[in-house]
Amino acid sequence: MDLIKIEEVYTLLSDKLESWLKGAITLLPNIVVAFLIAIGFGILAKIVGKWVGKLMRRTFESRQIASLLTSIVKAIILVAGIFIALDFIGLSGTVTSLLAGAGIVGLAIGFAFQDMTENFIAGIAMGIRKPFDIGDVIEAESVFGNVKGINLRNTIVETFFGQIEVIPNKILFRNILTNYSTLGYRRIEVPVGISYSDDVEKAAKVITEAMNEKDYVIYKHETAVYAEGFGDSSINLLVWFWIDYPGDTGFMVARHDAVVTVKRVLEENDILIPFPIRTLDFNSKGSDNLDTMLTSAKRKSNGNNNSSASRNDSNGKQQGSGSGED
Repeated sequence: MDLIKIEEVYTLLSDKLESWLKGAITLLPNIVVAFLIAIGFGILAKIVGKWVGKLMRRTFESRQIASLLTSIVKAIILVAGIFIALDFIGLSGTVTSLLAGAGIVGLAIGFAFQDMTENFIAGIAMGIRKPFDIGDVIEAESVFGNVKGINLRNTIVETFFGQIEVIPNKILFRNILTNYSTLGYRRIEVPVGISYSDDVEKAAKVITEAMNEKDYVIYKHETAVYAEGFGDSSINLLVWFWIDYPGDTGFMVARHDAVVTVKRVLEENDILIPFPIRTLDFNSKGSDNLDTMLTSAKRKSNGNNNSSASRNDSNGKQQGSGSGED
């Protein structure tokens, strides 16, 4: 009985192996062709990768972004070659399963590393858009300084206070970003006040002429002084002028020199920069003058004193009457 079972198992295995062997022999040409297809796509990926790498390095200053995009292109070509080779052998079901599995794995990774993935994608997008380069002066999310490094996850900025700030790329990609180096120039505003007794037009003229004598001032035809409004003790002016930025003369140096120049030229032309003054006006429209107010206050004071004296006399008389009765 045992011999019969062993023979049946042996026969079954022999038939199965024979069928597999016949199938392998039948598919052997397709396997060879599929292998050649995979090799061909591997060579193609290498050639295209070199060409794309050169193009990416010319397009992007960031080596990391260029290398990443080159690797992505190469991987796409290789995966396409593998899928074509598997389908040529007849494993179309395997191709479908691999695609479905890759999709599920990618979705899981995306949820697990959502923050990292977002920074990564933002870094690629910024590498394509190029909102700023290394060395630019930018301001974003209360960080103001020079860009020292750009990678796929974050941007490194050295502030003007000497600190290194690491900003996630998604913050720079989502929010408002100011690049002071793109245009190469910047306007400076210097507020100043003059007294109400001085001529605004004269002050504007002498300030404009003095500022246009400075070498760091560019676009001299746009240098201007505007009256901003009426202050408590002065007429407020705004001095506008343009400088190269970044340039040989720094922003702080130019603004400091402008403040010194404005003060000097106003003093030379006998134009007063007033300090805060408070004036008490007792004779404005709808109110009494000072003399009237003082007279009224004196009358009230005298009336109060007379009333107090009368009360005192009355109390004295009452006390005197009482003592007589005793």
